[in-house]
Amino acid sequence: MKRVLMDMDLDMFRMALLENGEPVEFYAESKRKESLVGNVYIGRVAQVIPNLQAAFVDIGTGRNGYLYYGTARAVSDETKQNRPKAGEQIVVQVLKDAVGEKGAVLTRQVSFSGKYLVLLPEEAGEVGVSRKIKQEAERRRIRDCIQALLPPECGAVVRTNAVGRTEEEFAKELEELLQKWKDVRQAEYQRAPALLWQESTFALKAVRDFYGADVDSFVVNDAQTYRQLKQTGDFDGQGQPKLVHYQEKTPLFATFFIESKWEKALAERVWLKSGGYLVIQETEACVVIDVNSAKAAGRGDLENMILKTNLEAAAEAAKQMRLRNLSGIIIIDFIDMVQEEHKKRLTKALEEAVEQDRVKTVVVGMTTLGLMQVTRKKTRPSLSKQVTTKCRVCEGSGRMPSVDSVAARMRRETEQIFASTIYRKVLVYADARLLHAYLGRDDAFAKKMLHQYQAEVDTEEKKGEAFGWYDIISVTPKAKENT
Repeated sequence: MKRVLMDMDLDMFRMALLENGEPVEFYAESKRKESLVGNVYIGRVAQVIPNLQAAFVDIGTGRNGYLYYGTARAVSDETKQNRPKAGEQIVVQVLKDAVGEKGAVLTRQVSFSGKYLVLLPEEAGEVGVSRKIKQEAERRRIRDCIQALLPPECGAVVRTNAVGRTEEEFAKELEELLQKWKDVRQAEYQRAPALLWQESTFALKAVRDFYGADVDSFVVNDAQTYRQLKQTGDFDGQGQPKLVHYQEKTPLFATFFIESKWEKALAERVWLKSGGYLVIQETEACVVIDVNSAKAAGRGDLENMILKTNLEAAAEAAKQMRLRNLSGIIIIDFIDMVQEEHKKRLTKALEEAVEQDRVKTVVVGMTTLGLMQVTRKKTRPSLSKQVTTKCRVCEGSGRMPSVDSVAARMRRETEQIFASTIYRKVLVYADARLLHAYLGRDDAFAKKMLHQYQAEVDTEEKKGEAFGWYDIISVTPKAKENT
């Protein structure tokens, strides 16, 4: 059974994909810093670097995006056919969000994603089918159907969710995607920089990415989002997943026992059942996963113990890559093995483990130094980068929870107190910035608690405490006086 949980907080959207009750994917996005991936802009070329076959484009977000306009890496830009000119207005789409000092990655090949298809407006006749659709007859049926529906100037990529879908479903979605392209074309004569088309909301993107026959239900705790999703007509019909509006007082993730697992997904160390553990560290250049034998050492034959620990680590590493959305170049430092047969067995085990990932993941192989090389397509920032921020004390050498993340946790703890105890008042201590985020605009959270639980939230500023520190004290109800 697969279930998608969507937790809508005042400042943060959190999503969890559960398989048989266990989380396999986590996602978070701050409402104050929405992802730009998928947005289409009319931008102005600020600078062209011929040697890199690249240009920097102002799209109006405060930081120039990076556009690679070449078709192959070269020492110099020998062809000028695709080279934009400084000052020129061009239509671009965001492929990857800005990370650190790097601006957003842009492309001129605009596309629009649906639940079953990705429309490629200017790639005439090209129809690709997801390699995860294995049945040749089904691949042929879908391709023939899409080719019959597509306008001559457009192409498409068929997503895995398209399996079993009818021509009518494809036609409906294709019409919606073509309308988006039409809207962009009508707006592209605006003065640059300007946003031409904005990607869907958090919830709609989650539904689009996870919609399919294998997902049984979507559970959302926000009434407005529930109504928005209900209006799409994608739920509760024959062959469609159910849409559930969660209205219980206990926070959504706590009800499904996910909260502690969310916290573990941010930890650096992951323990294995054998007694070994993984250390996961993200850097600007790559992700490094180190495998340690720890308590597993000294148990039985050494070579077999190492193989057993490495096989368990391979399965866990694949799980963590998906759970935390680790991407780019991933290096796994397994425990050293001597036998070539064991190395091949480990590589095959890792290849089989990553097949469960919906994001393209390639096991490149092991280097002469015994390091396993893996690449995983970058689609969005990792979970850690979504919910943590650079430490102002350590200049970015470590990470800590962001203000929005801490404030969201404070609100969940407060709701848990009111939902499961007799207390009807709490006193919250924190610095002014954190208290402001905790209460929300116009003290929205305090008003919500008063309305929902008839409970009072009182706050008091504490100066000089470490960033992110807070304390929530339950206030004991006064006993009624005898009359």
